[in-house]
Amino acid sequence: MPPVAVHFNGGVNLPDTETVLRTLVDRVPHGVRRLPDGEPGERAGWIGYQVPRLLATPGLERVEAQGDEGPYGRGPTVRLPTGTDADAIEWPDLGYATEYARSYTIFRRLRDEGVVPPGVRFQVEYPTPVAVGALVDPDGRDRFVRSYGRALTADLDRLLGEIPHDDVAVQWDAAIETVIVDRQPDTLTAMAGQLAALIDHVPDAAPAGLHLCYGDAGHVHMIEPESLAPQVALANAIAERTAPAWVSFTVPQYRDDEKFFAPLAELRTAPTTELYLALVPYHPDRQADGTTDRQVALVDRFLPAGRAWGICTECGMARAERADVPRLLDLHREILDRHQPAR
Repeated sequence: MPPVAVHFNGGVNLPDTETVLRTLVDRVPHGVRRLPDGEPGERAGWIGYQVPRLLATPGLERVEAQGDEGPYGRGPTVRLPTGTDADAIEWPDLGYATEYARSYTIFRRLRDEGVVPPGVRFQVEYPTPVAVGALVDPDGRDRFVRSYGRALTADLDRLLGEIPHDDVAVQWDAAIETVIVDRQPDTLTAMAGQLAALIDHVPDAAPAGLHLCYGDAGHVHMIEPESLAPQVALANAIAERTAPAWVSFTVPQYRDDEKFFAPLAELRTAPTTELYLALVPYHPDRQADGTTDRQVALVDRFLPAGRAWGICTECGMARAERADVPRLLDLHREILDRHQPAR
């Protein structure tokens, strides 16, 4: 079946939350179930948003950058010294709950004004503890991840104590886990268990989804996926433990071959899990004519029969040029409309 819905993975390079929300509903008027605040300001840098907080945390030490500069920086930012009790760290305000609570007031006002359609949820995005652990020296990283993870879920708990659960949805951004599983398949069980636990941490009334990603710093992946197989394997392993409300999958814009899409035939997620494939290209002018239509046909061919699915960009749109954002949003609508002629 053709794509029927749209998902936004988080960041949108527009000036502020109100502009983001108004622009999303204006340019993509159907197929939207959740709206993010666009992660404006510091949050546009994803885990980079946590760097100043880590540097200000007693018990962590700055690490001098090493190696060549690249899209993903020059190595760890901080380290947890040997002998430091990670459980004794007094974490600062991580910032997410504060920012999202502020954005939610805007979302609610726009809904009251009739701008945001009824039934659409306010979507918040959190990096996983493993993702933020990428900023930490490997020696001590595991201890950091366990301690920081408790602080991160406490931040989420605080937010969920301020926002009605039937108004909100939570996305866990799993770029690092996706890459780890791709590089080291023997980590699948451990990564799936950690991600399932994060999904289950969210109360049932607030849907929790998962973003499988290969990174988008400078629109460059951490590694290039050879096929959807690692993402499908991770989604299946998580589905054995819990049922995410949605999973969004990375699809490089140049891949329109059977090898890449064939693993979808092995997908075993719950029927209630929404599926989104990144068929909205960041650089449409660099994509060969007809690529998206071929991708749609391949998803339809290999996805288990009867599974509804939707479209998204690979990551958010925080790193897209601001002038390109309207065109990217229009592509969401155009792809849906082209494959739903009776709409």
